Amino acid sequence: MGERLPSLRLDQGRDSKPSAGVAGWLLSDYPMWLYRDLKLYKEDPSPARRAALRQRFERIFGRVTGFADLDEAVARIRANKAELLVVLDRPEIPLHTNGSENDIRSVVTKRKISGETRSAAGKQARDTFLSLLRTCAKLGVSFWDYLGARLKIPEADPVPWLPDIIRQQASA
Repeated sequence: MGERLPSLRLDQGRDSKPSAGVAGWLLSDYPMWLYRDLKLYKEDPSPARRAALRQRFERIFGRVTGFADLDEAVARIRANKAELLVVLDRPEIPLHTNGSENDIRSVVTKRKISGETRSAAGKQARDTFLSLLRTCAKLGVSFWDYLGARLKIPEADPVPWLPDIIRQQASA
C-alpha cells in the first residue's frame, strides 16, 4: 500500500477536514517529480528504476487526502495507471500528447482565420497539404522540395517518397 499521511492534529471545536497544506503535496511537487523522473527513465531505462517508479506512483496516488474532489481526481489517475505508466514498458512512447495536439493546431488556426472551405474537395485538399507539411517537418524534409519533386519541376532536387523515408527512419 502507499505511505500513510501523518495524523492530523485537530483542535477541539475545529472542523475535522484536513488543512489545504495536506493536499498541497499532491497538487504540486510529487507528481512533477515523478514526471521528471519518468523523462529521465526514458533516456536510460532499467528494471530497478522501472520498479522504483511504479512504487512511487503507488505512494503518490495511493493516498487519501480527505478532500472529496481531490480524492476523486486521484482515484481517476489511479484507475488509468496502466495507460499512464506504459512508458515504463515502452520508453519510446511519448509521455504527453503535445505532438498530436500541435499537429492539429494549424488546421484549427486556419479554420478560425478563414472559416471553413467551400466544398468537400477543398477541405480534403487543405487537409492533405497540411498533413504533407507536418509529415515533412517531422521527417526533416523541406515541404517545398518534396512538392517540387512530386510535381516534377525541372529545377527541383530529387526527394524520396515519404513512405520510403518513414520506412528508412523506422529501420534505423
